[in-house]
Amino acid sequence: MTALDTAAAASATRPGSRPGGLLRAVGRTHRAALVLSLLALAAAAVALIWLHSLGDEARAGVSACSTPPTGRLPSCAAVDAITADETYRSGIFALATVLSWVMFPVAAWAGGALIGRELENGTAQLAWTQSVTPVRWLAVKLAAPAALLTAGTGGLLLLNDWARGDGDPNLVGDWYYPDAFVSTGPVAVAYALAGLALGALAGLVWRRALPATGVALAASLLLHSVLERYRDHLWPAVTRTEAGTLELPRSAFQVAWSDVPSDGVLLTRATFHPESHFWPLQYVETGLLLAVAGTATAAAFLLLARRLP
Repeated sequence: MTALDTAAAASATRPGSRPGGLLRAVGRTHRAALVLSLLALAAAAVALIWLHSLGDEARAGVSACSTPPTGRLPSCAAVDAITADETYRSGIFALATVLSWVMFPVAAWAGGALIGRELENGTAQLAWTQSVTPVRWLAVKLAAPAALLTAGTGGLLLLNDWARGDGDPNLVGDWYYPDAFVSTGPVAVAYALAGLALGALAGLVWRRALPATGVALAASLLLHSVLERYRDHLWPAVTRTEAGTLELPRSAFQVAWSDVPSDGVLLTRATFHPESHFWPLQYVETGLLLAVAGTATAAAFLLLARRLP
């Protein structure tokens, strides 16, 4: 065997040179985070399945049991339905909040543990000496959690939509409520991916776990706040003007309201998004978030290339 063959054989025994070896190394390094994430996903899935089973009873509680006959106490069935209504409502709101804020723990973990800590303690540099190029190292570091986040968050979105049933706003909130909006469409997946990319970029910039975690959280909070503040501007709203009193349906996402005098007649002007604008708003916000994720990812690879000796 030549010296070249010997070197090749030695390289093949290294974890990073075997197919899937780097993926297994990433899994071992972040085993605790992976296990906790899988447990959280399983718990959320079980909770949504259970909430779906309460859905019909909760809707019955809203329609039939909220106003018992005058002078009478609710029947046992009515009490059970009202209890189901409260449990269902609380559970749906709690899970919607979790899905809406998923980018924050993802960004903190990506900045602090996935990238920052490994650069700080030299684990990344060691991997680069084991037949793993820095570009490949970062690609696997991002691709593996991105795939898991997409599958996990997407699965929870489908379960959440199923558990919400007919979307009765008295039970699950109006579609334009911030948590309800994010937790019922692809925006939630895009937020998770944006958090991952922002966290990875922060980790590469600061190369230390604690500062990278703080910067990733701050960047995620800024992005989340800006999009929530200007969500109503992401798609052209509808304007309606009528003489006298104007009444919008509950499903309308009101943007502006004004009284305008005209030739001695008081006109009421309302600018709003009808419920049919749900998907256009979802698609535009998802596109913006994916653009942020793509830009942050590209910046991370460029920064890594520039900092290599």
